[in-house]
Amino acid sequence: MAESFLAQIKSRCTYYSIQRKSPISDTRILEIAREVIKHTPSSFNCQSTRFVILLQDEHIRFWEIAKECFKAAMSVDEYKGYEKKLVERQAGYGTVLLYEDLDVIREFQVQFPRFKHHLLDFSEHNNAMQAFNLWTALHLEGFACNLQHVNPIVDQRVVSEWKVSPNWSLRAQLVFGAPIGERHHEKTFVPTDHRILVHGMDREG
Repeated sequence: MAESFLAQIKSRCTYYSIQRKSPISDTRILEIAREVIKHTPSSFNCQSTRFVILLQDEHIRFWEIAKECFKAAMSVDEYKGYEKKLVERQAGYGTVLLYEDLDVIREFQVQFPRFKHHLLDFSEHNNAMQAFNLWTALHLEGFACNLQHVNPIVDQRVVSEWKVSPNWSLRAQLVFGAPIGERHHEKTFVPTDHRILVHGMDREG
């Protein structure tokens, strides 16, 4: 029964060559995001992850802000080399900003003092599961996606531009659009025997 789920995991991959087209409606994108954020597990069921979904012109604006921020922070030569990557991301259809709500995490630190110093780590796990589930779901709808981390350099600009709570911590950005051609590279894998230890297995299936 796990085979269909494993097939979906195997099919997900990183695409950088994307375009400003969508195989589904914006309403469907929102439906998927709602299902993912609702049903993805979180530590203590704290539900700390937040999405800011930027589509079409708002997506373009986000990456324009990213270009402005990096241009101001880098030397001219450094920025010339990096600008191409930002332009590639901007060529997509949308970006989901993945946040963690620090107010929620602080609340759970009070409720569970034994785990106070671990809950920030746990929230990273929550956010990563949300990113993976959303990425896979959008991929299955026909989008090409890539996960970016241009925070924290853009954080303050985003707060003011889209009225995001300053108590939300930006962790990643999931960029998506219609794929252009084939993906550029195949996945490569370290042998799984190097990554898994098994104890107590007494029979073969």
